[in-house]
Amino acid sequence: MTFRSEAIRGAGSTGPGGTIDYRLARLAVVSEFRKGRLARHEVCDAHPELRRAASMASEPTSMECPICEEDQVVLVTYAFGSRLPASGRCITATGELAKLAKGRDRLACYVVEVCPSCSWNHLARSFLLGRS
Repeated sequence: MTFRSEAIRGAGSTGPGGTIDYRLARLAVVSEFRKGRLARHEVCDAHPELRRAASMASEPTSMECPICEEDQVVLVTYAFGSRLPASGRCITATGELAKLAKGRDRLACYVVEVCPSCSWNHLARSFLLGRS
């Protein structure tokens, strides 16, 4: 295996800057919860706006919630950038992100997994879209 600069930058991934995946951080939080070092109220703390977005503007998954194990988590995507509200924009439809990024400067995009039942939430990944 060779190490090329493209591999470090994340060439071939979602955006020009690559994708940052937060699975290891997720596993650490879930592990601490299962060991009893974190209480449920410490990990099931989704903001009311995030919960609303999860119920109305999310992408379903087949992943079981790692905390309550009663429901599947959903994915909520937000975009931040110039000419967007300071609170970001919740992506509500397939293809909306591509349209939003077209002809714009960089957009920072975040995908959050949320359990509609217990309010578990964790940043799943982040990436950049648009012109560099």
